[in-house]
Formats: sequence, structure tokens, C-alpha cells
Amino acid sequence: MRFDELHPLIRTRWSPRALDPGGKVSEEALLRLVEAARWAPSYGNTQPARFLVGPRGTDTFDRILALLVQGNQNWARNAGALLVACAETENEKGEVPYAEYGVGLAAQNLVLQAVAEGLVAHQMAGFDGPGVAAEFGLPSSIRPLTAIAVGVLGSPELLPEEKRARETAPRQRIPASEIAFTGQWGEPFGVDG
Repeated sequence: MRFDELHPLIRTRWSPRALDPGGKVSEEALLRLVEAARWAPSYGNTQPARFLVGPRGTDTFDRILALLVQGNQNWARNAGALLVACAETENEKGEVPYAEYGVGLAAQNLVLQAVAEGLVAHQMAGFDGPGVAAEFGLPSSIRPLTAIAVGVLGSPELLPEEKRARETAPRQRIPASEIAFTGQWGEPFGVDG
């Protein structure tokens, strides 16, 4: 299998930092992104994914932006929306199994819907999770996992010179022979592509 044989949503998904400061993400588009996340699979249909959603120009956007590490603030301020994906770790039955996995699936659905909308999305670990919990009054059972910038792709020229090369470099992944095995661990499945 070759990369160019993958579905276009997967093939064109990437995590740019160059976002158009004038680009708009409509409320309708954001609702579709959240709806896509809502339909992600989860263990026992526990649906642990929760999202803080801040369209640009709102107080929520500004508060999320302030909780990103400085390096992420520098480019994420141009996003059309900032979100924080959170995990509900407990429900009426007790601990939610595999909550992080469920949020990961939901976040990927959200990101792929963004691609389908003609938008781009960049997920970030560089944010203040405890700060998000305090700032937004999260219950103790809700844990922030990742911040997500959604926007319109902009020119790499919007980034500082030292970031442009990374933005325009070809995408790379480790070979399939190093991630998929058969028969015995370490015996590659399939052929690299």
C-alpha cells in the first residue's frame, strides 16, 4: 500500500501552524466538528469526550489562548477557534475505562471533519491543564488532555523564519514494517509504503 492510495481526508490531514489571521470558522462548522466528535466510538458507549469551544473573538478563545505555552500562543492566536479536549474520567457507574482512548478517537473525528470542511487543525500538548481546570471550573472528574487550534491554512510567511522550514518540510512517518507485526513481534506485516 502506498500513501497516495489512502483516503484524501487522511492523506491531506496535517498539523500546520501557519493559520490565516483573517480566516473564519463558522459556528455551524464548529457544531459539525463537535457532532463528528460525538459520534466517535468509545468503550461501552461511555462517550467520555468533552470539549471547551472558543470561537475567535470570544472570551473563551482568549482564556484558552492565555493557557497555551508561549510557543503555541505565538501562532495559535490566528486560529478561527481554540478548543480543549477533556476526558470524563468518572460517571454514575464509577471510573470510565479507556477514557483517554475515547477522547483520542473523538479528537481524530473532529480533526477529520475539519479537513472535510476545508479547514486545518493542530492538536497541542503545550498548555496548562491544571490552569484550564481552574479557569473553567471543571469538575474533578474532567481532565483536560489536549488543546486544538482550528482555522484556515495560511502562508508559512506568517511564521517566524525558524519555524518555516518545519512547516514546509515533507511529512514523514516511520515505516509500516516498524509498527505492524505478524506471527511474532518484530516480524513485519505487509510491505512498507
